[in-house]
Order: sequence, then C-alpha cells, then structure tokens
Amino acid sequence: MTFVGGRARISGTVLPGAVVLGPTVVGERSLIDSFATLGYPRRSKLLELKDGTLEELDAVSAGCHIGSWCLIRRGCVIYEDVRLMDGVELGHNVLIRSGSLVGTNTKIGTGSQLDGEVHVGDGCSIQSNVYLPHLTRVGSNVFIGPGASVMNDRYPPSDRLEGVEIGDGAVIGSGALIVAGVRIGRGAVVAAGAVVTRDVPEEAVVMGVPARIVGSRSEYDAKRLGILRSGRR
Repeated sequence: MTFVGGRARISGTVLPGAVVLGPTVVGERSLIDSFATLGYPRRSKLLELKDGTLEELDAVSAGCHIGSWCLIRRGCVIYEDVRLMDGVELGHNVLIRSGSLVGTNTKIGTGSQLDGEVHVGDGCSIQSNVYLPHLTRVGSNVFIGPGASVMNDRYPPSDRLEGVEIGDGAVIGSGALIVAGVRIGRGAVVAAGAVVTRDVPEEAVVMGVPARIVGSRSEYDAKRLGILRSGRR
C-alpha cells in the first residue's frame, strides 16, 4: 500500500508501496522506488506513539528532503531531518538516520548505513555494506570500498563518542576499519583490510594491522594508472 502524507510535497515519482511521511520534499525527476520509506520518525517519537499507525507516524514526522534527480531504491529507510542533495543515488536497503546530510551526486551502495548524524560531501562513491556511525564526517570525492567500517567509540560501550573525519579525495579500501577519533588526510589512501588506529597524513598510503605508512598518493596513482593502461588485473 502506498502512503503519502498530506503535508508532503512531491515533484518526482513515488512508486506503489512507498511510504512518505511528514512534510517530506521530493524534488523534480527523483524516483522513490516501491517499499522505500521517507521521513521515518526518530526513536524518541516512536516511544511516544499510541497506536503506531501510518497516520500517527505521519503526524509526528518532521519529514526529510530529497533533491532533484535522486534515485532511492527499494527497501531504503530515510529518517526525518535527513537531507539528500541533487543527484544522490542509493542502492537497496540503505539506512540513513536523522541529522544526516549527503552531498550532490554521491552514490551509496546496497546495505550501507549512515547510523546517526553523518555528513557526506559531494561526488562520493560509497560501496555496499559500508558502516558510518554517528559523528562521521566524509569530505567530497571520497571512495569507500565494500564492507569498510568506521568506529565512534574506542572503549565500548561508553559515553565518549569521537567522530572520524575523512578528507577530500581520500580512498578507503574494502574491509578497512577506522578507529574512533582518527583523521584521514586529504588524498590519503587506506589499503583494503587495514586497521587505522592513528591519524593518516595528507597524500599518504597506509596498510596493515595496525596501519602504517608505506608510500605516497603519487606513487599509488602512478601504479594504478600503469595497471589500467596495461590492461592487467
């Protein structure tokens, strides 16, 4: 059953089975696929619900903002107070919680989570099953490989949460783990499977457990370009 609340402003297309709550805005030429949910209320509001009907959810939701030319695939859940800028594309079953911001033309793969207030810049490519917790900040033109994870608590469970910052143009390899409070410098590269426990300087390449500097971004780019030109895998 499709549900679009009376306060929503829809300029794009909402397919059958989607749920749009509160004063959610959907921009021109955006597509909301079946069984996606927009404007889902935060936890504090859910705990105060009496009946849990869609009408009640709609009444308490503050809505979210979806820009123009966005693609929200089946199974995505976007909480209230989330803002997706123009051209954002989500795979299936992406979860984005309240307070998050996703920049223009960023793509987020299937099963990934922005689990709290997370800010992501423009032109990023976040692959499938990536986990970004509360307070994570990702710059523009960042690549994050499949299954990479970020922490925000060094000694869980605790109340001392520290966000991770990933600078513009950084590359985070598949399965990498970045520990709470770490800063990844502009243009840095984190190798697949690395565990990053300390700050990474700009343009550095790190790998290993724990991650250590093994080269520079210029060396990495030269090797990558050589492989691409040669056609080798």
